[in-house]
Amino acid sequence: MYDFEPEIEDKELKKVGLELMFMTPEKCSSEKGITAVELAKLVDLPLETVKKKLIILRDEGIVRVIGINPKYWKFDNYNFQRMDEDNEIFKLLCSFDDVDFDRYFQY
Repeated sequence: MYDFEPEIEDKELKKVGLELMFMTPEKCSSEKGITAVELAKLVDLPLETVKKKLIILRDEGIVRVIGINPKYWKFDNYNFQRMDEDNEIFKLLCSFDDVDFDRYFQY
């Protein structure tokens, strides 16, 4: 259905998803969320790659898009918590073995 194999971890999708999951208002230029351009800079990925990953996350219902030009993207915690545990994207975003939490939090 999507352009990634469930058995092979999509590191780019995980990077984009986790960045949005742990997004704080200070990282956004707007209270509506973050633009794809801003997100691409944060995760250090090409803009087209980030846009493709955002579409996958939006189609799964865990990322909302607000506006038209520019589009603001925001993680939907409510929908994420209600995802099926067997969903491949849910498993991907809940796999924290290789996650550097210092990237997302200031202690």
